[in-house]
Amino acid sequence: MAAVYQALHRRASSLLCRLHSTYVRKMRYLNKLKEDDSLCRQAQTSGTFYLFHNLSPFLQKAGKKYLVPQLSAAEVRRILEKSPEAEQWMEKSVLVGCSDEHIPHFALDLAGALEKSVIESELQGSFTDLRKALFVVDGKDSPLLASAQSLLRWHDSHQYCSKTGQPTQKNPAGSKRVCQASGITYYPQVSPVVITLVSDGSRCLLARQPSFPPGMFTALSGFCDVGESVEEAVRREVAEEVGLEVESLRYSASQHWPFPSGSLMLGCHALVGAQQAEISVDSLELEEARWFGLEEIVEGLKREPRSSKQDDGSSLPWFPPKQAIAHQLIREWVRQQSAQA
Repeated sequence: MAAVYQALHRRASSLLCRLHSTYVRKMRYLNKLKEDDSLCRQAQTSGTFYLFHNLSPFLQKAGKKYLVPQLSAAEVRRILEKSPEAEQWMEKSVLVGCSDEHIPHFALDLAGALEKSVIESELQGSFTDLRKALFVVDGKDSPLLASAQSLLRWHDSHQYCSKTGQPTQKNPAGSKRVCQASGITYYPQVSPVVITLVSDGSRCLLARQPSFPPGMFTALSGFCDVGESVEEAVRREVAEEVGLEVESLRYSASQHWPFPSGSLMLGCHALVGAQQAEISVDSLELEEARWFGLEEIVEGLKREPRSSKQDDGSSLPWFPPKQAIAHQLIREWVRQQSAQA
């Protein structure tokens, strides 16, 4: 029996090593594409492309599903035949990843090259607002679309050097921009945001802003200030938005979020004292904030936006979909409460 166990352990270890080796090779290949301009230009001829138009990704509908098509370089060039500067447009693409077989993936925004309707008619699909696209495509495609849009947006807003005012040049991979006049190199950056599910031990606190769809509640969130730690940002945001003092907190997970212009969401759970849980809402930030019990949270997780509307026009509470880190935080809280029951 011991020999069988050892053999199985060796096979499992060997498989794990091969998986790790695949990942390491993939990451090193991507890094080479970012550092070697000639290699990246060559990869553009054999890679696949995700298309955008004014930062909206191109989707195709198949039955009830929405697909994110990957076009070959030849297909993209065929579409761009209608544009007088086809090759210049190919050079505007940015590297967003690669497959395990080292097929590179690029993103390209064709706004300015062709009318949106021309491309949609040619490819039998539609350019869809990213906020909708993230929640209708397959879960594995959402992070890629989010990071691709953020990178395309960053390049669009960093075409000039902040010191000299001169144009900056993109490298083929899109991993940086350089001002030839000053020698300054600009790299894409993200803004850290804390998103916090506050609990008093038996309830969790959710809030909504005026811009939210009717009935939607989510966890508190806010940008980190310069020089601030995650812990300091959580305590400050909770104090500012709902007037509560955090006693303890723990980190849960992170998620890239493309709004408003590329954020790193740092998910946390925070605990406040049950005896000091009276909410004081900052009306400049929030429309409403309130405590939810376990039963109400469980019901809200089952509810979809369309089913939340009542006969009198009001809406029952519903929460962000499973692709959002706020949903993950809420689920974690439910599991914790259920385990304690």
